[in-house]
Amino acid sequence: MIYRHHIKRVLDIIIAALAIVVLSWLFIILAIIIKCTSKGPIFFKQKRVGKDKSYFNILKFRTMRTDTPKDVPTHLLTDPEKYITPIGRFLRKTSLDELPQLFNIFIGDMAIVGPRPALWNQEDLITERDLYRANAVRPGLTGLAQVSGRDELPIPVKARYDGEYVDNITFVKDFMLILRTIGSVVKHDGVKEGGTGVVNEQKDQSRESDLVMQEYAVTKDDADSI
Repeated sequence: MIYRHHIKRVLDIIIAALAIVVLSWLFIILAIIIKCTSKGPIFFKQKRVGKDKSYFNILKFRTMRTDTPKDVPTHLLTDPEKYITPIGRFLRKTSLDELPQLFNIFIGDMAIVGPRPALWNQEDLITERDLYRANAVRPGLTGLAQVSGRDELPIPVKARYDGEYVDNITFVKDFMLILRTIGSVVKHDGVKEGGTGVVNEQKDQSRESDLVMQEYAVTKDDADSI
């Protein structure tokens, strides 16, 4: 409980600050490339749902053209590929477009690990997360759902993963999720432009998610010990 309510936030601030300083050269290079390869701003801001369903503006490197429909999840676009900029495809596959969220983490909008922040109008996902108290914590740069399927997960399964994380927040779990995220980014796991992915059939996916959750879950005593 001490980690969840105190240490986690302190570590987020320290890690985000260090990462911003260490990666400042990369920020500059990517900003120049984005500006030189497409019209529009370097950063993309979008209204997202934060802790306790408050709103904040998430920061990303812009990967899509300025004429892309606003406040529409990529998977709901008819042909998302036509909106992606030349450098945007690379940024999305490597998740480098997410780097500016280090600033969101530093100021307290987000955490390093937590449920990914929903769009303000994704009422289906927000409602599902309410069932698991997953809207009561800071959204994260990465999370259990991210490393368990990302774009391929249907909303009910994604919300269940988010709830499983909320019930088991510990330093060890956060550290392991960060390591899994690095592996997923390297392999480009779960990145799917267009269509909320359906991994095999719904029954098979639900059964798979149950097995992963059982493996991920810890006893209440273990969860509270860190």
